[in-house]
Amino acid sequence: MSSLDHFWCVVPAGGAGTRLWPLSRAAGPKFLHDLTGTGRSLLQATVDRLQPLAGDRVLVVTGEAHVAAVRGQLAALDEEAVIAEPSPRDSMAAIGLAAAVVERRDPDAVMGSFAADHAIADTAAFEAAVRSAVAAAYDGWLVTLGITPTFASTAFGYIRLGEPLDGHAGVHRVAEFVEKPGADVAEGYLADGGFRWNAGMFVARPTVLLDLLATEDPAFAAALRSIADDPTRLAEVWPQLPRIAVDHAVAEPAAAAGRVVVVPADLGWDDIGDFDSLATLLERDESDLTVLGESSLVHGADASGLVVPASGRVVAVVGLDDVVVVDTPDALLVTTRAHAQSVKDVVAELRERGPDGLT
Repeated sequence: MSSLDHFWCVVPAGGAGTRLWPLSRAAGPKFLHDLTGTGRSLLQATVDRLQPLAGDRVLVVTGEAHVAAVRGQLAALDEEAVIAEPSPRDSMAAIGLAAAVVERRDPDAVMGSFAADHAIADTAAFEAAVRSAVAAAYDGWLVTLGITPTFASTAFGYIRLGEPLDGHAGVHRVAEFVEKPGADVAEGYLADGGFRWNAGMFVARPTVLLDLLATEDPAFAAALRSIADDPTRLAEVWPQLPRIAVDHAVAEPAAAAGRVVVVPADLGWDDIGDFDSLATLLERDESDLTVLGESSLVHGADASGLVVPASGRVVAVVGLDDVVVVDTPDALLVTTRAHAQSVKDVVAELRERGPDGLT
């Protein structure tokens, strides 16, 4: 299928992926890494997915420290396709600035925002869902993609499906966005069948997105538009912008006002939030070791789990189940899949010790 006229894709590329330390660091965050064994980084795979839909109308918003690496990985994109954030201000500032830029460049645009560090297995289903979202967005809706849950996750927010949207097959109104639930509540959502994971993928006309923001915070929307009008004001205006996620700034209040719809989608989606998630994504046999990297460096006996040999050393694992071993030149992580979420606590402790480059 051909690309969609006037469809622009924005790729927020930020964060350090602390739960994937020591593979992912502030200087080399997870979106710059090949975590799926395909030879393409998560960022490159994201852009690969989007180009059949948007052609060269792709903008990447990333921190100043990562601009060179992003441009190096996406050499085919124009230099101006990479927008540098002077400092992290969360997703509303990043996506909102891109929306203001697209609004000026193309008055007929519809824009989609898709994170740089997620994996999607079913690209055909993804394309079909985005095309449905774009059609609804042209009618003035803020549209999100709701992922079919495969287990009762407590790590994701949820979307409660409302009534079907007239004129758009398979699209529903959003009854509400729900914060990350406890285990019992998540089990109830899964059994109910009327809930979808919130993967943070949004599609809308740029003007609709910014006007919805202006309803809640007119100064914020005006500041973003002022930067697009005069890019030389970026350094002056950016530090004054609120630090808030697009979900809280726009999606949740817009849903309460009846302005948001959802395209339910089964995409084989994963945010690769920790090493347990990565192991699940990569594993072929739960009774064996899964290796990301040079498999000849890893030797296992009566062991299962995930090994990432990134130092060039040989790694041997004997008699351990569901282990995670990540071996880099300057840091070694040994944990279990069950404790994968706790890796972020180690990173927080290392940061308290000072800027030694380990995080």
